[in-house]
Amino acid sequence: MLSASDRLIRLDNYPDAWAEELLTRHDVAADPVHLASLRTNAAFGWNEIGDMLPLSAVQRKILERSSYHGLGPGFTVPANVPGEPSGSCSFAVARGRPLPVSRLLAAELIGLHAFRAARRICGFAAGGAVPRLSRRERQCVRLVAAGKTDWEIARILGIGTETARQYVKRARAAYGVVSRAQLAACGLRDALVSFDEAIPPSG
Repeated sequence: MLSASDRLIRLDNYPDAWAEELLTRHDVAADPVHLASLRTNAAFGWNEIGDMLPLSAVQRKILERSSYHGLGPGFTVPANVPGEPSGSCSFAVARGRPLPVSRLLAAELIGLHAFRAARRICGFAAGGAVPRLSRRERQCVRLVAAGKTDWEIARILGIGTETARQYVKRARAAYGVVSRAQLAACGLRDALVSFDEAIPPSG
């Protein structure tokens, strides 16, 4: 079924009681299956989730409650495109039954095609035009994404602070955004900026 937003699609055949509980009593954004799907580009079994992210008490409860409602082992195919809502396609068997390992490759193909169809239905597949930015404007977008101020950008590029400010302003105008955070997000979406450039290494 369509979600509350007409740009999102949710389709499932979970037990009715579990679907209702998940949507009304739990924070769907905290669903460990959903969170794990954001951290990998490879399909995974639900038994691997604990190795993919630290599970909070709330997330452990969600997994326990899904089992209470009759869900057994599951398998999720993540399919995410930067700048678009995240997507995944999950398959589960009844509690007490093993995953049919011989069918998981077919499940991956089904998941990928389902995501492609959802993107087409929501109009994402067509995509939009990427604004044409000058070399300096692209450099400024990358530096904005790295958290640099206009003064720091000016020092790095060897230009005046006001000149740097104007480059950033023109880049924001080209994208039709008003904040530096939005500009950085647009740069990530359009591959002007890599996540390595925008997110400092942990530790």
